[in-house]
Amino acid sequence: MAITVNGELRKGLFEARTTLAEALRETWGLTGTKIGCDRGACGSCTVLLDGTPVNSCLTLVHDADGRAVTTIEGLGSPESLSPIQRAFVEGDGMQCGFCTPGMVVSAHALLARKPAPTESDVRTAVSGNLCRCGTYPGVFAACEIAKKGVRHA
Repeated sequence: MAITVNGELRKGLFEARTTLAEALRETWGLTGTKIGCDRGACGSCTVLLDGTPVNSCLTLVHDADGRAVTTIEGLGSPESLSPIQRAFVEGDGMQCGFCTPGMVVSAHALLARKPAPTESDVRTAVSGNLCRCGTYPGVFAACEIAKKGVRHA
Protein backbone atom coordinates (compact mmCIF):
# COMPACT_ATOMS: atom_id res chain seq x y z
CA MET A 1 0.00 0.00 0.00
CA ALA A 2 1.06 3.61 -0.49
CA ILE A 3 0.05 6.70 1.48
CA THR A 4 1.18 10.27 1.00
CA VAL A 5 2.17 11.39 4.50
CA ASN A 6 3.05 15.07 4.92
CA GLY A 7 3.69 15.30 1.19
CA GLU A 8 6.00 12.25 1.06
CA LEU A 9 4.95 8.94 -0.49
CA ARG A 10 5.27 6.19 2.12
CA LYS A 11 4.89 2.50 1.35
CA GLY A 12 4.49 -0.49 3.57
CA LEU A 13 2.92 -3.83 4.26
CA PHE A 14 0.63 -3.93 7.26
CA GLU A 15 -1.56 -6.40 9.06
CA ALA A 16 -5.24 -5.74 8.50
CA ARG A 17 -5.66 -4.65 12.13
CA THR A 18 -2.92 -1.97 12.06
CA THR A 19 -4.24 1.50 12.79
CA LEU A 20 -3.06 4.62 11.06
CA ALA A 21 -1.75 5.90 14.41
CA GLU A 22 0.40 2.78 14.84
CA ALA A 23 1.78 3.05 11.30
CA LEU A 24 2.58 6.74 11.73
CA ARG A 25 4.32 6.29 15.07
CA GLU A 26 5.90 2.85 14.88
CA THR A 27 6.65 2.39 11.19
CA TRP A 28 7.39 5.92 10.06
CA GLY A 29 8.59 7.47 13.34
CA LEU A 30 6.10 10.35 13.33
CA THR A 31 5.56 10.47 17.07
CA GLY A 32 3.85 13.86 17.17
CA THR A 33 0.59 11.98 16.74
CA LYS A 34 -0.22 10.82 20.26
CA ILE A 35 -2.18 7.75 21.29
CA GLY A 36 -4.14 8.69 24.38
CA CYS A 37 -7.17 6.49 24.84
CA ASP A 38 -6.80 4.23 21.78
CA ARG A 39 -10.57 4.23 21.28
CA GLY A 40 -11.42 7.56 19.69
CA ALA A 41 -12.54 9.38 22.81
CA CYS A 42 -9.73 11.88 23.41
CA GLY A 43 -8.65 13.21 20.00
CA SER A 44 -4.93 13.31 20.78
CA CYS A 45 -4.34 11.16 17.68
CA THR A 46 -6.14 13.55 15.31
CA VAL A 47 -4.61 13.80 11.83
CA LEU A 48 -5.96 15.04 8.53
CA LEU A 49 -7.05 12.44 6.00
CA ASP A 50 -7.52 14.20 2.67
CA GLY A 51 -7.94 17.40 4.68
CA THR A 52 -10.56 16.07 7.10
CA PRO A 53 -9.75 15.52 10.78
CA VAL A 54 -9.92 11.86 11.82
CA ASN A 55 -9.00 9.86 14.89
CA SER A 56 -6.01 7.89 13.62
CA CYS A 57 -6.40 5.35 16.43
CA LEU A 58 -9.74 4.32 14.90
CA THR A 59 -8.67 4.56 11.26
CA LEU A 60 -7.13 1.45 9.79
CA VAL A 61 -3.98 2.15 7.82
CA HIS A 62 -5.54 0.30 4.86
CA ASP A 63 -8.31 2.92 4.79
CA ALA A 64 -5.64 5.54 4.06
CA ASP A 65 -4.21 3.67 1.05
CA GLY A 66 -3.87 6.05 -1.88
CA ARG A 67 -4.85 9.05 0.23
CA ALA A 68 -3.10 12.02 1.80
CA VAL A 69 -2.39 12.18 5.54
CA THR A 70 -1.17 15.29 7.33
CA THR A 71 0.18 15.03 10.85
CA ILE A 72 1.36 17.73 13.23
CA GLU A 73 4.84 17.30 11.71
CA GLY A 74 3.36 18.14 8.31
CA LEU A 75 2.11 21.53 9.47
CA GLY A 76 5.52 22.85 10.50
CA SER A 77 8.75 22.07 12.26
CA PRO A 78 10.39 23.30 15.47
CA GLU A 79 12.56 25.57 13.32
CA SER A 80 9.67 26.80 11.19
CA LEU A 81 6.32 26.69 12.97
CA SER A 82 3.16 26.98 10.92
CA PRO A 83 0.93 30.00 11.58
CA ILE A 84 -1.48 28.00 13.74
CA GLN A 85 1.40 26.47 15.70
CA ARG A 86 2.79 29.97 16.34
CA ALA A 87 -0.68 31.13 17.41
CA PHE A 88 -0.90 28.25 19.92
CA VAL A 89 2.41 29.37 21.42
CA GLU A 90 1.37 33.03 21.50
CA GLY A 91 -2.11 32.26 22.86
CA ASP A 92 -0.78 29.80 25.44
CA GLY A 93 -2.90 27.05 23.91
CA MET A 94 -1.05 24.21 25.59
CA GLN A 95 -0.10 22.99 29.03
CA CYS A 96 1.19 19.43 29.31
CA GLY A 97 1.18 19.19 25.52
CA PHE A 98 -0.31 15.72 25.16
CA CYS A 99 -3.52 16.93 23.49
CA THR A 100 -1.79 19.77 21.66
CA PRO A 101 -1.00 18.01 18.35
CA GLY A 102 -4.61 16.92 17.91
CA MET A 103 -5.92 20.34 18.94
CA VAL A 104 -3.58 22.11 16.50
CA VAL A 105 -4.54 19.78 13.64
CA SER A 106 -8.26 20.25 14.35
CA ALA A 107 -7.85 24.06 14.55
CA HIS A 108 -5.82 24.06 11.33
CA ALA A 109 -8.60 22.16 9.53
CA LEU A 110 -11.23 24.59 10.83
CA LEU A 111 -9.26 27.64 9.74
CA ALA A 112 -8.59 26.10 6.33
CA ARG A 113 -12.31 25.78 5.66
CA LYS A 114 -13.49 28.83 7.62
CA PRO A 115 -10.83 31.57 7.94
CA ALA A 116 -12.88 33.67 10.39
CA PRO A 117 -14.52 31.21 12.77
CA THR A 118 -16.57 32.23 15.77
CA GLU A 119 -15.73 30.87 19.21
CA SER A 120 -18.71 28.55 18.76
CA ASP A 121 -17.12 27.23 15.54
CA VAL A 122 -13.85 26.62 17.39
CA ARG A 123 -15.65 24.86 20.24
CA THR A 124 -17.35 22.57 17.73
CA ALA A 125 -14.13 21.93 15.80
CA VAL A 126 -12.19 20.87 18.90
CA SER A 127 -15.10 19.13 20.63
CA GLY A 128 -13.50 15.76 19.91
CA ASN A 129 -10.19 16.85 21.47
CA LEU A 130 -10.09 16.50 25.23
CA CYS A 131 -7.64 18.47 27.37
CA ARG A 132 -7.17 17.16 30.88
CA CYS A 133 -5.32 20.35 31.85
CA GLY A 134 -8.24 22.59 30.86
CA THR A 135 -6.36 24.79 28.41
CA TYR A 136 -9.45 25.49 26.30
CA PRO A 137 -9.29 29.29 26.84
CA GLY A 138 -5.77 29.19 25.35
CA VAL A 139 -7.02 27.17 22.39
CA PHE A 140 -9.79 29.72 21.78
CA ALA A 141 -7.24 32.55 22.09
CA ALA A 142 -4.92 30.81 19.63
CA CYS A 143 -7.68 30.51 17.04
CA GLU A 144 -8.55 34.17 17.55
CA ILE A 145 -4.90 35.14 17.01
CA ALA A 146 -4.67 32.90 13.95
CA LYS A 147 -7.80 34.21 12.27
CA LYS A 148 -6.58 37.79 12.59
CA GLY A 149 -3.27 37.34 10.86
CA VAL A 150 -2.94 33.92 9.35
CA ARG A 151 -3.71 32.51 5.94
CA HIS A 152 -4.08 28.73 5.98
CA ALA A 153 -3.44 26.46 3.06
